[in-house]
Amino acid sequence: MYEFPFELDDFQKEACEYIDKGESVVVCAPTGAGKTVIAQHAIHRALENGSRIFYTTPLKALSNQKYYDFSEKYGTEKVGLLTGDTSINRTAQIVVMTTEVFRNMLYGTNFGAVADNLKDVRYVVLDEVHYMNDEQRGTVWEESIIYCPTNVQLIALSATVANAGELTKWINTVHSKTELVDTDFRPVPLKFFYFDSSQPDKILPLFTPTGQLNKKIKPEKRVWGPKRKKQRSYVKDIVQNLADLDMLPAIYFTFSRKKCDEQMEKCAELNLVTKDEQRRIKDYIENYIAENPHLYNNRHIDYLIQGVASHHAGLLPAWKNLVEKLFQQGLIKVVFATETLAAGINMPARSTVISSTSKRTDSGHRMLTASEFLQMSGRAGRRGMDEVGYVTIVGTMFQTPEEVAELVLSKANPLESRFSPSYSMVLNLLQRFSLDEAKELILKSFGYFSSGTRLQPLLALKESFDKEIAEREFDCPQKQTDEDLFQYNKIKNLYVQNRHTYKKICKQEKSKNRPLPPEAVQFGKETKALLAQMHGSPCDCCKLYKKHTKNVEVITRVLARKRQLVKEIDRQRDIFWNKFLAHRSVLKEFGYIVDDYPAEYGVMTAQIRSENELFIAEIIRSHILENLSPSQLAAVVCAVTTEDLRIDLPYIPFSQAVRKSLNQLRNIRRKIERVQNNYLVEAPCYINPYFSSLIELWVEGSEWEDITGQIEMGEGDIVRAFKRVVDVLRQFTTISNVPEALVFTAREAIDKIQREPVNID
Repeated sequence: MYEFPFELDDFQKEACEYIDKGESVVVCAPTGAGKTVIAQHAIHRALENGSRIFYTTPLKALSNQKYYDFSEKYGTEKVGLLTGDTSINRTAQIVVMTTEVFRNMLYGTNFGAVADNLKDVRYVVLDEVHYMNDEQRGTVWEESIIYCPTNVQLIALSATVANAGELTKWINTVHSKTELVDTDFRPVPLKFFYFDSSQPDKILPLFTPTGQLNKKIKPEKRVWGPKRKKQRSYVKDIVQNLADLDMLPAIYFTFSRKKCDEQMEKCAELNLVTKDEQRRIKDYIENYIAENPHLYNNRHIDYLIQGVASHHAGLLPAWKNLVEKLFQQGLIKVVFATETLAAGINMPARSTVISSTSKRTDSGHRMLTASEFLQMSGRAGRRGMDEVGYVTIVGTMFQTPEEVAELVLSKANPLESRFSPSYSMVLNLLQRFSLDEAKELILKSFGYFSSGTRLQPLLALKESFDKEIAEREFDCPQKQTDEDLFQYNKIKNLYVQNRHTYKKICKQEKSKNRPLPPEAVQFGKETKALLAQMHGSPCDCCKLYKKHTKNVEVITRVLARKRQLVKEIDRQRDIFWNKFLAHRSVLKEFGYIVDDYPAEYGVMTAQIRSENELFIAEIIRSHILENLSPSQLAAVVCAVTTEDLRIDLPYIPFSQAVRKSLNQLRNIRRKIERVQNNYLVEAPCYINPYFSSLIELWVEGSEWEDITGQIEMGEGDIVRAFKRVVDVLRQFTTISNVPEALVFTAREAIDKIQREPVNID
């Protein structure tokens, strides 16, 4: 085993031993427990035996951070970086990349043949593998594990999850021999505190020494209407308490970007840093801005000098990097951050503050999941610097202290599969495998493997239906079956109906002083015969008739519900394969698949990575983009890569050519959505020109200040929208069957978009 300059913890030693034995390993440990050491052991092994190692992360920012860390540690010549828009030293022994890039390599598209991509690769680290839970991107991790060659050792690093054993068994089944190292060991234990606004001058321990909820904590009063808006903010009190108790530096998690900035402004006057620290901050900012002049007039500079900062997706990447660097040096005392900061960025803190254990969603407030809470609270406690990490939960009207205590004591949630076939997945599989082989691969998904667990609530409901049916079996004293009862009821209902009709006929004929016609007389005789049949049945005078009838009615209803449930269980069990077949049907209808093999445009679509690859392919195929200028092309692509935004933005006009192209694109969208609806395929076709006018101006040479001044939107959001455009335009230059004129325009547009600050990570 590689000798580290410090004593490894038991779980780290165990994982390293499995790696040395040539086995894959799943390491499940709390945030901050030291999982990276295990990856470093694999890196040393690769360097030692002349093989290569891929280190994958879910976020580009995290990949960049790991690249710089490893370059510093092992030398830049040994480390490479591959993200959507960056390629550095891709043949290096250690290559850091986003998990999407690794998945794309395994498909063998854009990056060349799979054998070439993975030449000499012996280890693949899947960092933050619990991202399999991610609603939008979780499927990438499953695909990566399924398609990774079995001679490659997987080192899957995960935060605490409830079903680590199930995940390990699955990898063992679809990949190679895999061992689990599961620990709840935290090198720096956590202490939990609570702030209630009735006692603003202190924070209280959440639990007593015996582990009971602290009775001194008072629940927040519920306030509704206009009074709620006037409620005082206690953020300064909370931060001052932490400062007085020597519990800084802290990450203060809140779920609103606007509140991050507001809270930072409120705490700037607390004098959290010394004069010497202020001088060091100023010097660092000065040097940093010299290298990143686009940050020169940033409105947050004065707050940084006071030792406070905000960190969220609305900020420029370079600014967030500056905040991280200053925080790592202990110069920033409080960072107000959204929960995205909890995802692996290296910002160790003594304390974390969680502003609420509930968060607002599209369907109202909901409590944080146990895993979300663990991820945020786990950022507290710096190894080698703190003996204890502190977590302070702020009381709100949306949860009681009892609910907070229950959440703190909860175990992590299980990983759930987010596997979902897409158009490119269908085409890639059919390009390399037969339909039967593709089905075999789809059935290897974690979702299918764990379907027993996933279907448990439905299977339990089916069991309850079976039990109810069994319990309602009726022991008839007259030995009449349910079918006999059914026949009796049929005769009885017919008799009641006929008797009513016969009486009506008799009354009608009597009122007209006419004798009954022969047909009516015969009808009366038949009705009497039905009565005789009824009297001849044992059910007619049975005291348990009503009970038996009620029983049959209930069982009939339960059986109908059970039939529906069985259909749903079958549908859920085969949901992934049915989705695959549905996407295949759409592709066949558009002519992208012929005889279960990708046609010319199918090959092109297999190489596209977007929310809806078919939509992008149909746009290219329509030739709408070919006569556009670079700025117009960027504006149109921006509209189809921007998701629906939750806020209303003012209308900013764009050029006539862009407007005309977007109208043509709407016709393509209608056509695709009509076919998708026929096959129950859900794949969004975005046409949201929120940023189109901005990118059009940017490509034409406008200054950044002029762009950002046109719209009330975070600079980070604008940069991210522009980067998505670059990603799709770059695909235009590499995928098959794209007209040469479009490739040329796309390259020109990329060059004009990629200037400061858009090109700064």
